Amino acid sequence: MAAKPAVGRAKVRAVNRVLLALAGVVLIALGAAVLIGGLDLQRRWGFTLPGSWPFDGPDDVLLTRHDRRRWRDEGWWWPAVIAGLALVVLLTLWWLLAQSRRRRLNEILVHSGDGAGAVLRGRALEGVLTGEAEAMEGVERARVTLRGRRTAPEARVRLILAAHAQPAETLARLQSEALEHARTSAGLDQLPAEVRLRSVRHRAERVS
Repeated sequence: MAAKPAVGRAKVRAVNRVLLALAGVVLIALGAAVLIGGLDLQRRWGFTLPGSWPFDGPDDVLLTRHDRRRWRDEGWWWPAVIAGLALVVLLTLWWLLAQSRRRRLNEILVHSGDGAGAVLRGRALEGVLTGEAEAMEGVERARVTLRGRRTAPEARVRLILAAHAQPAETLARLQSEALEHARTSAGLDQLPAEVRLRSVRHRAERVS
């Protein structure tokens, strides 16, 4: 059951690599075309370009006046352009949000000792860490997020401390208790953590 998410993430990573490679090729080709045409390298270095080359010289333009005005009088032109650009923006935002969500670690590989291994859900370990952190003295709220690789997870912990809490003591207990328990239960050699501490906001008390 745990192999399907891993295969899905592998496909997503492969698609990302292909898209990045295609984007890189297109940008390199466009940059080369602009550079060769803008610096007039074909005449300086004495080589010829194919007839379909977009830029023939430094005075050439990307779109001629005829090309710019070709569809301007058509009623469908501007709605189509605006709809196309809006679609590109929405797809880009969706892709960026999908990438940010995938940064969260969904599963952790646990060494079971028999060579096969087991998979622990990242949300389950995050819930255990959050509950144990919030049970500590002086901690009002806690939030734990796992990042990194499934074989080498990293924890990002945010703690909201009460006014009477001791940050140094809280940090030491978090490391020796909650993080250590999570590390040993998951069979990890280490569990690096980035901890951010904040104090709970409260109104100033009036002294009479």
